[in-house]
Amino acid sequence: MATREKNIWILILFILCGLVIGGLLGELASKVDFLWWLSYGEEFGLAEPIILNLQVITITFGLMFKINISSIIGMILAIFIYKKI
Repeated sequence: MATREKNIWILILFILCGLVIGGLLGELASKVDFLWWLSYGEEFGLAEPIILNLQVITITFGLMFKINISSIIGMILAIFIYKKI
């Protein structure tokens, strides 16, 4: 049972790495004329951060996701590599 949970965490780590590396490559590809389509994507999340003022401490919450074609390809590659291991 412990190995199954460990495998799930490794899969989640692979997917997150694929998303991050794919996103970075997508941003780099946006500067190349014939690879512009890799940077096409959407941005969603909280446009304005939520501020919680408790007089003693102020906490700011904010979260924004930017998904592009390259990050989706990276996620698919990460799943494919995970299944091969």
